[in-house]
Amino acid sequence: MQDLVIIKGAGDLATGIAYRLFRSGFKVIMTELALPTVIRRTAAFAEAVFSGQMVVEGLVAVKTELDDVLQIIDKGQIPVVVDPQGLVIHMYKPLAVVDAMLAKKNIGTKRTDAPIVIGVGPGFTAGQDVHAIVESMRGHYLGRVITEGQALTDTGIPGEIGGYTKERILRAPCQGIFTAVAKIGDKVLVGDTVAYVDDQPVIASVAGILRGLLHDDLVVPKDMKIGDIDPRCIFEHCFSISDKARAIGGGVLEAILFHRTQGMSQK
Repeated sequence: MQDLVIIKGAGDLATGIAYRLFRSGFKVIMTELALPTVIRRTAAFAEAVFSGQMVVEGLVAVKTELDDVLQIIDKGQIPVVVDPQGLVIHMYKPLAVVDAMLAKKNIGTKRTDAPIVIGVGPGFTAGQDVHAIVESMRGHYLGRVITEGQALTDTGIPGEIGGYTKERILRAPCQGIFTAVAKIGDKVLVGDTVAYVDDQPVIASVAGILRGLLHDDLVVPKDMKIGDIDPRCIFEHCFSISDKARAIGGGVLEAILFHRTQGMSQK
């Protein structure tokens, strides 16, 4: 399908990409794991895997079986399929595949998957395993389209928000089952217990609003990112697409249009 884009991953950044592409006239399918470990769940279509349907900024995504995706697309919605193997790519032969899993490495995406294959963030080499990469690191180059080489190396330090970097990230104190005490959109103070992993508390290191929090009952390893505190305390930010996601979405749109135009000019 010449206007179909399949996005691997349905987290908040992938949702920003899907929103930009859908609004620009593309049909979109998203893939996810059976148990997504998405933090910004209230701004991510991955939440449809748990709830059956998710709405972000008026756009509806629906958990869908592989054979039913075209019916959901015809309704003007985005199908989200549990498909870690990427079977949907071979079934529907899209114009473009976007790997937006943010795994920091390539875990199976190939340049032969579609006429246009795009990787988001580090772990890919443009011209080898993908046609283009969109920079995902906050800063001057965020959203830049790379057609040769690689994205910036992951530093392991989150981007600065409200004067804080790693302090605003909540991590699992041990391996175990995650259970939230607070919910996304709640305000927290330094020292507040936000959640538990088994019987170990997850403590807020900064004051702010809970912008992201893992889904209950998931098994997490020690030090896994399980939450995100935004010190700016703007409630609406918890439920809308971020500046970073919009920038990356714009880069993906540019990359698709550029390579589609290049392909047409070579015919």
